[in-house]
Amino acid sequence: MGNADFESQHRVRVESPPSKPFFQNLGMSVKETLFPDDPFRQFKGQPFSKKCVLGLQYFVPILKWAPGYTFDFFKADFIAGITIASLAIPQGISYARLANIPPIMGLYSSFVPPLIYAMLGSSRDLAIGAIAVPSLLIAAMLGKEVHPAEDSKLYVQLVLTATFFAGVFEASLGLLRLGFIVDFLSHATIVGFMGGAATVVCLQQLKGILGLVHFTHETDITDVMKSIFSQTHQWKWQSGILGCSFLFFLFIARYFSKKKPAFFWANAMAPLISVILGSVLVYFTHAENHGVQVIGHLKKGLNPPSFSELSFDSPYLMTVIKTGIITGVIALAEGIAVGRSFAAFKNYHIDGNKEMLAFGLMNIAGSCTSCYLTAGPFSRTAVNFNAGCKTAVSNIVMATAVMITLLFLTPLFHYTPLVVLSAIIIAAMLGLIDYESAIHLWKIDKFDFTVCLSAYVGVVFGSVEIGLVIAVALSLLRVLLFVARPRTVVLGNIPNSMAYRSIDQYPGAINVPGMLILRIDSPIYFANASYLRERISRWIEEEEDRLKCSKDVELQHVILDMSAVGTIDTSGIGMLEEVKKNMDRRCLQLVLANPGSEVMKKLDRSKLIATVGREWIFLTVAEAVCACTFMLHSFKQKAKATDGEGSDNTV
Repeated sequence: MGNADFESQHRVRVESPPSKPFFQNLGMSVKETLFPDDPFRQFKGQPFSKKCVLGLQYFVPILKWAPGYTFDFFKADFIAGITIASLAIPQGISYARLANIPPIMGLYSSFVPPLIYAMLGSSRDLAIGAIAVPSLLIAAMLGKEVHPAEDSKLYVQLVLTATFFAGVFEASLGLLRLGFIVDFLSHATIVGFMGGAATVVCLQQLKGILGLVHFTHETDITDVMKSIFSQTHQWKWQSGILGCSFLFFLFIARYFSKKKPAFFWANAMAPLISVILGSVLVYFTHAENHGVQVIGHLKKGLNPPSFSELSFDSPYLMTVIKTGIITGVIALAEGIAVGRSFAAFKNYHIDGNKEMLAFGLMNIAGSCTSCYLTAGPFSRTAVNFNAGCKTAVSNIVMATAVMITLLFLTPLFHYTPLVVLSAIIIAAMLGLIDYESAIHLWKIDKFDFTVCLSAYVGVVFGSVEIGLVIAVALSLLRVLLFVARPRTVVLGNIPNSMAYRSIDQYPGAINVPGMLILRIDSPIYFANASYLRERISRWIEEEEDRLKCSKDVELQHVILDMSAVGTIDTSGIGMLEEVKKNMDRRCLQLVLANPGSEVMKKLDRSKLIATVGREWIFLTVAEAVCACTFMLHSFKQKAKATDGEGSDNTV
């Protein structure tokens, strides 16, 4: 029985899929890349009026859930909104100081953006407001061009313009469905970057704790520590004692909230209580006359329009655009990651592209209403979640509380000591130094830990931009290494089964005599074609040397398991042609197992199937091994018969 007889009785032919027009394939690829969630499926089969309603609900999510909103939901959202307002007010003022802008802008940023997000955002838990790391980035990047104290008006204009460009960039990513770009900031990158930025922020707040007036604008640890210890004669013990006392109080409140989850509000209220107590203490002791700096006058009233303040003809425009893009990406990465984390707890889905559009529009609107960059900080969102929020109405309640503060209560913050704001920032930032995640990365993946550590070291000893560039570069390098140096493994047979697995993973797997079975664990592209050609040749040489030493059956078949090869390009096809020629020179047979539809289509069009032989392409590795074993057995029988005939003739 020949190979054709075996084929007809024991195997299913591997076929190429039906050919589709080029533009249809292109359209499917674009749809899968940009619309993996298939948002258009809900419009199928609907009348035009219903499609209009669904379209509005898709772009303005509040229209979808508002009709079913209940009073019970409002009670929960009201409590959550008031709770996060108590945190948003002191944090807003503190983070504005971190960005070197007027403190009132921190309150403005907790009024308009949350209202816009409540209408456009898809997260029920995200609490919107100013965030620490982008605040630091703004101060570090724009402060190099314009000194905030020397030209405060121009500096504020640049901050507003950077916020506008951040919003445009975020909204563009959402409209163009390019949310996957943010995914290049890996978890390891974010952990290291956030930890480094938090460390730098804490060190910079020593300025407020020690009551220093003059301080470096650099963010690296060397300059910060030099600035601190070169002014030991300027340290103010009154400010230091006050700062350490409030820092201790904030830590105690956080510790108590963790031990007693029912008292989560203690941690949320602690910053506002600190501001109130600090203001009362300064007012009655006149501590401002003894080295304790205070906020001073805060203007009453709602957000003034600031569209005319946007500076598009500034000589610093390129720096402003760069600042907007970098801070926008960081804000998106943090906001979407936080939103997804809390959505997972409540088992609902948030749309990354909708979030980008919501973030972008709220920052564009914010830049026109005296706000600076906002997103969804973790600390505020955690408080919102623990307070039992049900919908984004909690953001509306928070914005209303901030509005009342802006209209009537801002004079009460006149005596708020800056040292309290520094203590609030330090307490919030220490929570971003996630050493547990870093230890987890070390246990699971050393390369991810290296990325994390590089980001941290780059931020702390270089600058925020350097740390970010190093971390992203290492992450991209890893992606390139995965593509350019894919894994190839030798497969063996699991005894008493038809399964073929890696002999490294399964030491009990047995090599099949006369065959080398290789699995390629990657698509085959121009970037890895040369490497795979050389690696396959090396596997063959190593296997032949092993068989010579063991005096086993000679190598006759090389089976390539292509089940993990999702696609192949022309360079990959050229590589297979060269491998085939190399094997022909060695008198070896190339066998392909389980090539996918995309691979078969291209192999068919390139005529490589005819070169390899369609009879040597199999559905599974097991089928390929059976066919090759059958051929070897037939060859041995034919050789024996030939030897027998020769012996008879000789006699």
